Amino acid sequence: MMRIGAALLVVSASALVLPATPSVAESARSGVKLAQATPPGEPAPRRVRRPPTRLHVYPTYEGVPEVYPRYFPGPNAVRECNATYVQEYRPSGTVIVPRMSCYWRPG
Repeated sequence: MMRIGAALLVVSASALVLPATPSVAESARSGVKLAQATPPGEPAPRRVRRPPTRLHVYPTYEGVPEVYPRYFPGPNAVRECNATYVQEYRPSGTVIVPRMSCYWRPG
């Protein structure tokens, strides 16, 4: 019984894999030719050239808030930074983390 089941399985698998009719490649129709060249008496067709893509650049307006404020401290400014450790209370427990605060001062 096992041999008959295995034989049926092999026959059904081969029927699915092998096509019933052989496939034949189609040839191009006689009216359509690929890569046609222009006849020697006619001029070559002109290529249409698209204009380059234009990018529009819009200025930033003063009334719109930014993420970082603009600030020019001057040509001789010095940046002063203070680093400390502070406690943060988290669900896992209290931890100590570094904090840094910086500002510009005239040089």
